Amino acid sequence: MPQKEKILKIIEILSKEYPDARTALDFASPLEMMVATQLSAQCTDKRVNMVTPALFKKYRTAKDYANADIKKFEQEIRSTGFYHNKARNIIGMAKKLVSDFNGKVPDTMEKLITLPGVARKTANVVLNNTFHKFEGIAVDTHVLRLSLRLGLSSFTDAVKVERDLMEIVPRKYWGKFTYIIVDHGRAICDAKKPKCPECVISQYCPSKAAFIRKFWSK
Repeated sequence: MPQKEKILKIIEILSKEYPDARTALDFASPLEMMVATQLSAQCTDKRVNMVTPALFKKYRTAKDYANADIKKFEQEIRSTGFYHNKARNIIGMAKKLVSDFNGKVPDTMEKLITLPGVARKTANVVLNNTFHKFEGIAVDTHVLRLSLRLGLSSFTDAVKVERDLMEIVPRKYWGKFTYIIVDHGRAICDAKKPKCPECVISQYCPSKAAFIRKFWSK
C-alpha cells in the first residue's frame, strides 16, 4: 500500500479511537505554552501540570521570567528534572523575547527557533496550540517511536522523521497527527511492551509480527 494511502487509513482509525486527542499540558497563553513545553522535556505532562500553576501565578510576563533569580527558579522547577538546563533556557528565552520581540512569543517557526532551548518540536507545539499555525509536525518520543514501527520513516533523528512525515501526512492533519499518535503510544504502542493484539492499526504495522513472536516466545 502506498505510504500516502496508508497514512490516511491510520489517521482515520486513530481519529475515531482518540476523538479528544490534544495536548495534555495546561496553558492559557503562548508564553505559558512555551514554558510548559520546555519543562516537559524528559518529564511527564502530569508532573509539569503540577508545577506550572504556582509558576504561572508568579511569573506572568516574559519580563518576569527574564528577571527571575536563576537559583530560586531552579528550585521551583526542580521536580521536572534537568532543572539547571531548563532554568537557563527559559530565562534566556524570556530575555530574548524582551530584547527582540517586545516581550511577545513570535508566531513563526523562523523566529521561534532563534529562542534558547527552542527547537522545531517545541516551536511546532507552540504554533499548533496557541496560534493554530501548522508549519510542521511536532515529533516527540512517541511520534518518533511509532513512525519507525509503522514504517513511516527509517530515521531516528526527529528532524528527519518530521521531514518524512510532512511528505505523506496531509497538511490539514499536521496538528492532529501528533496527538493521536501520542495517545496511541501511551495507550497501546508502549516502548517496551506494545499491546499488538489490541492495536486498531496493527494491519498497517510491519513491526507487529516481530513483536508478537517476541512476547509469545517468553
